[in-house]
Amino acid sequence: MEQLLMLFENALSYLRLVHIADIIDMGIMAFIIYKVIVLVRRTSSGQVAKGVLLILVALLVAQIFNFKTINFFLSRVLEYGVLALVVLFQPEIRKMLEQVGSSSLGDMFSHPEVPDEIEHAIQQTVEAYASLSKSKTGALMVFERKNLFDDAIKTGTALDCSVNSELLKNIFWNKAPLHDGAVIVRKGRIVGAGCVLPLSGNVNLSRDLGMRHRAGIGASEHSDAVVAIVSEETGSISVAVGGMLKRHLAPETLNRVLHNELLPQKSVGDQKFNLFNLLKSKKGANDDGEHE
Repeated sequence: MEQLLMLFENALSYLRLVHIADIIDMGIMAFIIYKVIVLVRRTSSGQVAKGVLLILVALLVAQIFNFKTINFFLSRVLEYGVLALVVLFQPEIRKMLEQVGSSSLGDMFSHPEVPDEIEHAIQQTVEAYASLSKSKTGALMVFERKNLFDDAIKTGTALDCSVNSELLKNIFWNKAPLHDGAVIVRKGRIVGAGCVLPLSGNVNLSRDLGMRHRAGIGASEHSDAVVAIVSEETGSISVAVGGMLKRHLAPETLNRVLHNELLPQKSVGDQKFNLFNLLKSKKGANDDGEHE
């Protein structure tokens, strides 16, 4: 009991040394660290960040066990690696600074949700995909979540408009200039069309899958996006999440998948239905093949 009292008294003595400026200082640093973590999670920089963390852990282990050669080498890597990281993350750092300069204080601390726009986007997408499936018109749409597709948008045409079924049918019309690329949707709004996506690196994919499906799977492998695809050959609707492809979906099923993946909070009380549960095995895209 006496030890607890002494510990409590020591804690109080330390708290008396903390001033308002110290609290503000810690709050600012915590906010900066939080923003850096959000930046890493929303871009493709996550793998690089993991590599840096691994080097730091290796350096710590080398110091603990007194591995002089490894310690010297990793210290030099970190010393010159800071400049390399600044160059590597230059676009992301610039974007973050632009956001800080253009955002109000309230915007920086808040993350407004737009469920109504996402709901509208899902409804219009399902309506468009039902029509595109019947006419066997190829389509590829990426619904962003935490990871952004800014680099992919640069390869296409940047837009800023609400999702509309007639607009989607016009974009994916086979004589339209943007029909071969992907439409990217962010927070329920179209932000890019005719965009080029990375192809899947999975060598086990069925050879019957065309470039549209491989691009959709690749986009889902490199991010947490939900990708909806219509086959130009068969009109079959597919959805890719986490590198896994579920095919031959009815429009009603597509509607349920998109709602569950993009608006999970609206699925409370409903029967759980997501892409992962649909895939009984990891065969994914190795099921019945189809050509683009």
